[in-house]
Amino acid sequence: MKFSFDTDTGILTTQDSGAAPREIPLYSREAFELLSREWVRCGWALHYYFTFTWFGRPILQLPEDLVRLQEVIVALQPDVIIETGIYSGGSLLFNATICETLRKGRIIGVDVHIPEDTRTAIASHRLSHRIKMIEGDAIAPATVEAVRQLVRPGETVMVLLDSNHTKAHVAGELEAYSPLVTPGSCIVAADGIMRDLTDVPGGDPSWADDNPSSAALEFAAKHPEFEMRQPAWLFNRSTLRNNITYWPDSWLWRKR
Repeated sequence: MKFSFDTDTGILTTQDSGAAPREIPLYSREAFELLSREWVRCGWALHYYFTFTWFGRPILQLPEDLVRLQEVIVALQPDVIIETGIYSGGSLLFNATICETLRKGRIIGVDVHIPEDTRTAIASHRLSHRIKMIEGDAIAPATVEAVRQLVRPGETVMVLLDSNHTKAHVAGELEAYSPLVTPGSCIVAADGIMRDLTDVPGGDPSWADDNPSSAALEFAAKHPEFEMRQPAWLFNRSTLRNNITYWPDSWLWRKR
């Protein structure tokens, strides 16, 4: 698709291959969503998400996704947040910060390999009492059982899947951890944005299907006890309604 915009006339012109040009008001919801999609794609290709930290630890998330996640955590006030994929520990600290503010909740982080500097940084942090890390393949039965043993009966649980992003691995994670999600809570298959990155630098054509959103959509079709929807906006004085996100078709909510 080709884009051109004129701030003097307030017109965004788009043209798909072989189609006639189409004019859209530049300051409209449709134009905002089209331009935002390209902004996200361009930012991903330039590793924009590699520019953020939390308590000094790289977090590798789009800030809007973190704000929306914060809204969900505050609304749910979960006892346990299970997170697959630790990397440098920034997201563990982000979630633990919210739990500390709420005076409720703990984080269980899972990764196939946890670097020693990450272990040391988390263990020495003032929020370490809210974080437990487990090293192992997230879909290995022993790892899943180790996580399960840390969840107490009656606790409210939400799950964030952010480790290996192949469709097969995410599908395995959804099957393994969805039974732990409590009614009214959710499991999130992060980084479905991969499906929109097939033609950008660093992307891969195979991502058109081999991505977390594909796994989440197939999971939702097979599991009627879950429904897919983005988190409701708790405050909105705009005409907008869709997140700018790396997590499209990612939020699966267990029905009450």
